[in-house]
Amino acid sequence: MTRTHSGTPSGAAFSMTGAPMQYRPLGRSGITVSDVCLGTMTFGQQNTEAEGHAQLDYALDRGINFIDTAEMYSIPPKAETQGSTERIIGTWLKARGNRDKVVLATKVNGRSQADWLRPNGATTRLDAANINHAIDASLQRLKTDYVDLYQLHWPDRTVPLFGQPAGEAAADEVPIAETLEALDALVKAGKVRTIGLSNETAWGVHEFLRVAEATGLPRVVSVQNAYHLLNRTYENGLSEFAARADVGLLAYSPLAQGYLTGKYQKGALPEGARTTLFNRAQRYQKPGVEEAVDAYLALAAEAGLTPVELAQAFVTTRPFVTSNIIGATSMAQLAECIDGAERTLDSVVLEKVNALYQRLGSPAP
Repeated sequence: MTRTHSGTPSGAAFSMTGAPMQYRPLGRSGITVSDVCLGTMTFGQQNTEAEGHAQLDYALDRGINFIDTAEMYSIPPKAETQGSTERIIGTWLKARGNRDKVVLATKVNGRSQADWLRPNGATTRLDAANINHAIDASLQRLKTDYVDLYQLHWPDRTVPLFGQPAGEAAADEVPIAETLEALDALVKAGKVRTIGLSNETAWGVHEFLRVAEATGLPRVVSVQNAYHLLNRTYENGLSEFAARADVGLLAYSPLAQGYLTGKYQKGALPEGARTTLFNRAQRYQKPGVEEAVDAYLALAAEAGLTPVELAQAFVTTRPFVTSNIIGATSMAQLAECIDGAERTLDSVVLEKVNALYQRLGSPAP
């Protein structure tokens, strides 16, 4: 299939090609989602409302029925733009009247010092008061009375996050049972259809499942963690949950924040790129990353693939991945990411990917 679309921010046309979208079960929820999910964290800073609407229109036209956001978006997080992404999605849903056409996912903050998120500057926690405040504010911004998937953006526990080492456990952790009870109330109230985790560990997933089974509280259906060619740590301890417990991965950052495209090689800082603008990519600036990116760029060229095709297709085709969360700041990037995510990789390419992984590991966890 080939056609043109004129909804780019610049008005320039671009081609639309690729395989038909595939759909997969979201855990045991009975919900089916596209194997590509539109990530929206740029809406409200790098992308205007009009650009966000254009991306949403194009994604839906390509068969994507799954949209992911969070109460703290856009990114980088700051008080002035917090909630802007949900508001942009909300105005799109209202204008198009298509709420029933999409599976809508958002997230509540875990423990943080983001004092603009809660009344009176309170610390965000995963207790009932925080969760109730967060969901009501998200629903108002999204202009809907329910979300399909409500995710815990990160645990209330102290765990390794965003490439940082683990710290000491907090003495006042909110018990997982208490968090599940608060989420259960939202499900019973009709505000949430099903629940998931994000930036979670194997112990955390197991404990959420164990507590749910013991108490009859809601069962998590997914885990949203970073996963890409430079970070395959999800495979160690977490990937098995997809096959054995029907808790699949919603993989974020499939291009490693753009590093797998090669645009940052040799210290390059392209104008308008996220690292250039925000200097928040330290997890991708570690020893071994540049060598690994060079190796994957060479493999892509050898296989007749673009770097985006190799990186995106690798993620989407992993058996434990429910959906690959892509993001873009231009319509041309969005089309390229969707096309890449819907490609297949032959066994020879996968063998070479795994050979590089054995040699280079995960340099950007």
